[in-house]
Amino acid sequence: MKLHQRIRDIREDNNLTQIQVAEKLNTSQTVYSRYERNERILPAEYLYKLCIIYNISADFLLGLIDEPRPLYGVSKSIAESHRA
Repeated sequence: MKLHQRIRDIREDNNLTQIQVAEKLNTSQTVYSRYERNERILPAEYLYKLCIIYNISADFLLGLIDEPRPLYGVSKSIAESHRA
């Protein structure tokens, strides 16, 4: 699976909108949607921030591994903690 598919799927799995993720990345929804549609290359800075937001290894988002691994040993993402 490709990066653009993974970032869309992980966003949807966390019940976030493109607008919500774009705000966390300090960009617009239009720009963020282009990353999900593979129309723009996701900058490394945003990859880093997405890993923090979702508490997920970049290896998973980049398609190097098939099962997500948490960054912090706790499987709860920042997105989940904001919903609690």
